[in-house]
Amino acid sequence: MHSSTNELEFLTQKSSEDVAQVAALELPSREKGSEWLAEKPGYSDSVYVRAANIFQGIRMEKSPEKALIKYGTQPLPSTSESEDESFRRLAYELAFSALKYQDILESILIDSYIFPSTTIPDHLSSLIIVMLYDFQDRKFQARLPSDNEESISEVQEVEALLNSFKTKLAASLARCRIKHDALSIYHVLPETVRKQELRASTLPVYAWINTCKISPEEVYSYLKKRGYNKVESVLHIDDKVFAVDKHCYDVLIFPSHLKNDLLSIDLFKDYKLIFQDKSRSLAVHSVKALLNMDDDILMVNTGSWYTVAHMSVLTNENTSKIFVCGIEAQDKDPNLKNLFAKMGCKNIEILHQAFMNIDSKDHRLQKVKVILLLPRCSGLGVSNPVEFILNEHEDTDLLKDLSRGGISEDKLHVLTQQQYNQLIHAMTFPKVQAIVYCTCSVYTEENEAVVQKALEFQDHGTKIQPYRLSPPVLPLCSLEEIRLSTDKFFRMEPSETTNSCFLSILTRERDPSETVSVKDVLARAAAKGLLEGIELSKSSKREKKKKKSKTSLPKASTNDSSFIQMKIAEFLTREAQANVNGPEALKPQPPFPQKNTTPAAASSQARKPSKAVASSLVPTFLKDASSSRTCERHRHHFVRPRPEEKMIALKPVEIVLPPVMLPFPSTSGIRSAQHGYYRWVEPRPLMAPCLPTPSVSRRGYKPKENVPSALPRRPRPWL
Repeated sequence: MHSSTNELEFLTQKSSEDVAQVAALELPSREKGSEWLAEKPGYSDSVYVRAANIFQGIRMEKSPEKALIKYGTQPLPSTSESEDESFRRLAYELAFSALKYQDILESILIDSYIFPSTTIPDHLSSLIIVMLYDFQDRKFQARLPSDNEESISEVQEVEALLNSFKTKLAASLARCRIKHDALSIYHVLPETVRKQELRASTLPVYAWINTCKISPEEVYSYLKKRGYNKVESVLHIDDKVFAVDKHCYDVLIFPSHLKNDLLSIDLFKDYKLIFQDKSRSLAVHSVKALLNMDDDILMVNTGSWYTVAHMSVLTNENTSKIFVCGIEAQDKDPNLKNLFAKMGCKNIEILHQAFMNIDSKDHRLQKVKVILLLPRCSGLGVSNPVEFILNEHEDTDLLKDLSRGGISEDKLHVLTQQQYNQLIHAMTFPKVQAIVYCTCSVYTEENEAVVQKALEFQDHGTKIQPYRLSPPVLPLCSLEEIRLSTDKFFRMEPSETTNSCFLSILTRERDPSETVSVKDVLARAAAKGLLEGIELSKSSKREKKKKKSKTSLPKASTNDSSFIQMKIAEFLTREAQANVNGPEALKPQPPFPQKNTTPAAASSQARKPSKAVASSLVPTFLKDASSSRTCERHRHHFVRPRPEEKMIALKPVEIVLPPVMLPFPSTSGIRSAQHGYYRWVEPRPLMAPCLPTPSVSRRGYKPKENVPSALPRRPRPWL
């Protein structure tokens, strides 16, 4: 007996050292050493019972011939009347931990002869597993009693059994470590699971601001009064700090150890700050960037209702309506409407149909322009699976795969097929212009492969434009994000600061008939000589109004003017095609309705008809020598004149377009510009290009006579 006691003390001491090493690896922010670990009080009886029932539903089942421990089929009776968020989290964490070590815990129970020597009812097997995990995690120390809760007989019975086998259980645990050559049972887990737990220990907490109830500045002020300081990054900081996310302006980041403290403040109690994973905020912000003021949204597989509320808050100032599908049970409506009312969300409409059963031409969805698709995925990019399951209302069966660090090929195939079917169905909505596809998976089969396959096999037989892959609409805040987004997908890999996130944006291709105006089509046709003898369209009403406000001058006939302008446009186009991009055609001041060869010139002259563009075909006065040299440097760039260089109508002369004569009324006198003085230059044949210039008399500059000497040798199609 004495040797057994010494062995137990030795094993207990050794186990304490091992667990301390695990704590040093997993929780660097916590106090290291066996003293902290020895103070773990254990859980309440109701948490044990709730965890046992959860474990019963997610445990790994073995074949009957290999199963030495039999589990019952009926859950244990629970005495807990109300389960708050903290209670549920504790129960799920305990059940998930027992699930990860199920094989080891079962082998310890068999090696210590608890099974099958003792007559334990099958319905208590799940309770034994979860309590054994907590027992070894406390280094087989007694649980501190709780005075505030009534004890449960099943828990008391199992606890007495484990205490009676304490020595044998400790010895079995030691032999298990030796067998696997591991410092502790933590090192027996797969490497992917161990990395996942390590990331979860440092993963910060994300919360978005409900701007329907409070402004960001008010939140910052409130937190500052509570002792929180605003910093750039919360990583590896133990103080009370927070930071603003770089991708989402309304998302705050807190260190993970502050979550319990944050839950007690009024901001979270009053739904002014909402805890949620960042991946969901990235999804709703991507949708917001694609919306117009009156566009509706269809949300599919939203999971958490907080995602719907966040989308509603972002579109609060718009006239958009948010449709949420997949809520088949109408008895949930009062609770959901009550929740949305508390959060200040008013533009949400619930559809009691599964997404795949909704007709793409449903009259309620005719204004829907964007679909947010959050399909059910493997979730292997999530560092804290329990938080993900609880917050996003995901299926607890995912915990089986997450506890093993992988997923079977059969289950992966089922998930990818569901994702593909939902994405293809979203593409059939004729009024929708964009689809946002988001997952938390690290598998290419669930991300890029699904999107590429859907784009390849989308229906091209309809009259609507097909979808194409579009670049991310979120800001790329690092070189790593830019590298990961080179193929137009937005990715965030699992790290110590974020969970995994995959985002893909699909938008319809633009209709070519909508991107080119009628004026552009006519200008291109005229430039190619396809409108020979056909009169171009008349000037717009806006241009006519502007011309009426100018000085009335005699006009040539409409047919002659249109024909002349068409020929000029054709000539200038030919010149541009010959890589002579210098001069632009000067627009005659009001006599003719001007048509341009390029849309840009048309819009510019329609807005400012009083300004002319330089042309080597019309004689006028010159700028000084420096201005002329500047003009020569910029002649190929069609630079718009400065506002102060006001263009002035010149004295009409005979231009180099014989035999056409343009009868302008005689004008005399000198007009002054805003920042320079101008004078009329005597009309001379074949002078230099027309540009606004200060008075040449005070600078002694003589106009060059031989600049356009080569012009007569150019073809003149109007002859």
